[in-house]
Amino acid sequence: MIAKVGADIESLCRKCGDVWHVVVAMVGSKIAKVQCKQCGGQHRHRPPDGSTGATAPRRSSASRAKPKAKKVEVVPEPQVQPNLSRPERLYALSDSYAVGDRIDHRVFGHGVVQRIVGREKIEVSFPTGPKVLAHERQ
Repeated sequence: MIAKVGADIESLCRKCGDVWHVVVAMVGSKIAKVQCKQCGGQHRHRPPDGSTGATAPRRSSASRAKPKAKKVEVVPEPQVQPNLSRPERLYALSDSYAVGDRIDHRVFGHGVVQRIVGREKIEVSFPTGPKVLAHERQ
């Protein structure tokens, strides 16, 4: 069978599993790219029977390999010590907080204000990691 661009063809879609596609691109007489009629995704042609007769030529795995990323050592920022002279407070948008204040957030738990990030924002250190929260909102 000789297919042309725009022709209906059977090809396996790994995204939705459908087999009805439209030919989008050809390389010579081989089908290079198809578009799924079900989900609209475009991918290379994959015959549903697993044969490779009508597929576009594959590149070697060496040409597809991504360069390995260098490992970056994460150095944690120095933690601000909690201000124990002030009581821990329940977090509220309308309250004002200072560096070192202890807060109790209903989702993130207990935390300590690390820094003022900008107008109406604070960075709080929680056991799950730092979060930026709003404060002094009317």
